[in-house]
Amino acid sequence: MNESDEVWSQFLAESVVNLRAGSDRAVADYISLKAGNDQIRERGVRWLFESMIQLAGEANRRNYSVTVEREETHSFRLGRANMVGSLVRLRHGVRCLTLEAGWTRSPSDGFMRGQALAAARITHFGKREAGAELHLRKTPDHPEWFVLGRDDSATRLEAVELMRHFAILLGR
Repeated sequence: MNESDEVWSQFLAESVVNLRAGSDRAVADYISLKAGNDQIRERGVRWLFESMIQLAGEANRRNYSVTVEREETHSFRLGRANMVGSLVRLRHGVRCLTLEAGWTRSPSDGFMRGQALAAARITHFGKREAGAELHLRKTPDHPEWFVLGRDDSATRLEAVELMRHFAILLGR
C-alpha cells in the first residue's frame, strides 16, 4: 500500500468513527463495507501477481530468461467497464504474457459483472485464444479467483491453470 492509500484509509476510518457518533450510520456502514471489500480486492490481486512472479523466479533459477515488468497504475477495459489496477508483463524472448487486474473505482467506470469484487485478464501476445478472464468472488469460505468460460460459466482458478499459462509463455 502506498502512502496516499494509507492516508486515504486513515481518513475513511476517522470518517466512520465520526459518522457512527452522529446519525449517518448507513453511510458509515457503507464506508466500512467498501473498505473491507477493497482490502479483499488488494489481497486477491497481490496474490495473483505474486504467483505469476514466483513462477518467473523459478524459471529464471532454471536458466530461462524471463523478464518481469510491472505497472502499478494501470487501467483497462473489460466488457463495458473500466478497470483500475495494476499490470504485470512477463517476457521470454519474443513471447509475452500480460496479466492485468483491478476493479471499478467510480460510478463512471461502470460496474463489475457476475458478482465480481475484482477482475483480471491474462493475454498472450499473438495467441488471443490462449488468454483468460478471471473474476475474484466471495465464497462461503474465502474469496477465490474464478476463470470465466466463453459461455460465462466459471470454474475455480487452480495453480495448474497459472502454470499452464506460464508454460505457454515458455513455448512448451
